[in-house]
Amino acid sequence: MAPILTTTPSRTLTPEPLTPETFAPFGTAICPPLPRDISIPPQPSHLPAYNPAPILANQGSALKYSPISPLLDRYNACPSGKASAARMTMFCCFPRKLRSVTTGPQQADKEVFDVRILERHPFTNQTFIPVDLSSHAQVGGSGEEEPVFLVVVAPTLKGETATAKNEKGETVTIRDPPDLKNVKAFIARGGQSVNYGVGTWHAPMVVLGQRRVDFMVVQFVNGVADEDCQEAAFGEGVVVDLGAKGQHGRAERAPNRLWSKL
Repeated sequence: MAPILTTTPSRTLTPEPLTPETFAPFGTAICPPLPRDISIPPQPSHLPAYNPAPILANQGSALKYSPISPLLDRYNACPSGKASAARMTMFCCFPRKLRSVTTGPQQADKEVFDVRILERHPFTNQTFIPVDLSSHAQVGGSGEEEPVFLVVVAPTLKGETATAKNEKGETVTIRDPPDLKNVKAFIARGGQSVNYGVGTWHAPMVVLGQRRVDFMVVQFVNGVADEDCQEAAFGEGVVVDLGAKGQHGRAERAPNRLWSKL
C-alpha cells in the first residue's frame, strides 16, 4: 500500500493534447515525424529540419530517426549499489471507470477521473508504447470509437520532504515529493508514445474508451522495490475534467467527449 500524504490537494485539470513541446518538462513525447500521406521515402535533404535528422535505411525503403528518446540508467547512484538490467514488459491496461458529476438542470453531466496516486522511478526513465491503437478517432465500418490514454504528471520538489502515513498508521517521510500544485494532464492517441523522465512523478496508465490498450514498457530495474518505484497516494482533490457525457447514457455514442475534440 502506498503511503498517503497528510496534505489534501485541490486541483481540477483540463487535459491538453500531448505534444513534444508541452511534455518536454516531464520527459519525451514520441510522435511520428512524417505526415501519414507520405508513402515513398523522400531524400532526407528534402524534409523539414528535425532533431534527430533522418538517414536512409533498409536499402532506401525507410527513414531512420535515431535516437528518438534516451534510455537512461542512473542506478549507479542508488543506495543499494545493486546493478540494473534493461527490461521490456507488457501492460494490458483496461478502461478506467469515470465519475459522473452533475453540473446543472440545463447542462449535461460531466465525466471526471480522480487521480489518487502518483509514482516515480528515481533511477530510470520509462517508456510506454501502445500496441494495436489507431491514431484515428474512429475505425472500422461501424465507426467504432478508438480509445485514448490519459497522461498525468507532476514536477518533483527536489530537495524537499513531505509527511505521509503508511498502512500501519505510522508517519513516514517522502523525499523529493510530487508538486501537487502543478500537476498536468495530457491526452495521447495511437501513434504516440510517452517517455517519463528519470524521477518524474506520474499516474499509472489511464485508458479512456471502450476497450483495453496494450503497452510495451521499456525501463531499467534492479529488483529493489523502493529503488525501482516510489509511490505517493492522497485523498480526493486532484480531478481531471473530461467534459460532457454522451447523450442517451451511452458513452460510446459520445462525440462531444472532450478528447474527441483534441
